[in-house]
Amino acid sequence: MKKHTIINQSILSIACFGLLASASNAAVTYTFTNQTWTGFNFNQAYPAGSLTGTLTAVSVNATLNASTAYTYADDLAVYVAGSPLALGGLLQVGGFSNLQATQRYSWASGGSNAPSTPVSGTENLTTPIPFNPTSNAANMSIWIGNGYGAAGTSGTWTGTVTLEGLESASAVAVPESGSLLPVMLVAVAMAARRRGRGANPSSNGEAGTAASR
Repeated sequence: MKKHTIINQSILSIACFGLLASASNAAVTYTFTNQTWTGFNFNQAYPAGSLTGTLTAVSVNATLNASTAYTYADDLAVYVAGSPLALGGLLQVGGFSNLQATQRYSWASGGSNAPSTPVSGTENLTTPIPFNPTSNAANMSIWIGNGYGAAGTSGTWTGTVTLEGLESASAVAVPESGSLLPVMLVAVAMAARRRGRGANPSSNGEAGTAASR
């Protein structure tokens, strides 16, 4: 009996370790190619209820292909908020303009509007965000777009955004697009002072796609 008990405990320990390793390695990646976002416009990359797990970090690996009105590479933004879009979400990563999220982080690179400027790196969340039916994020979507809202701005990017600690849930709703412009007029006016006026070419792009690993 003692020998059987030891074997059963070992099997249980291995199984638990496997579950923990699987959870820690979970991630979903959103891919976009020549995607143009005007100021404060976002794609609903992952609708509410489409992901499960705990968001621990956000990584970016992208290139700014074109810019209008001083949109920088690091204005590529990830925003966790409800639908329709509004201020005061749970998380903002990237973007010059403040969306008044509970947590806000800036990319460590990408501070230029020159074509071919890369933006890359990982931002670890001080407070991880659980995505489950009883959490504050239960009705939140994950939006990706242009976090610089001065008038006439747009940026075109190619690359990926990876959400560490999350994986796809079984039920997935149809994504949509959203804009924060109607509720950000004051912020737009303030943001415009930072970069002044200027223009670079912009181009249309393809919608991003989501994938999990």
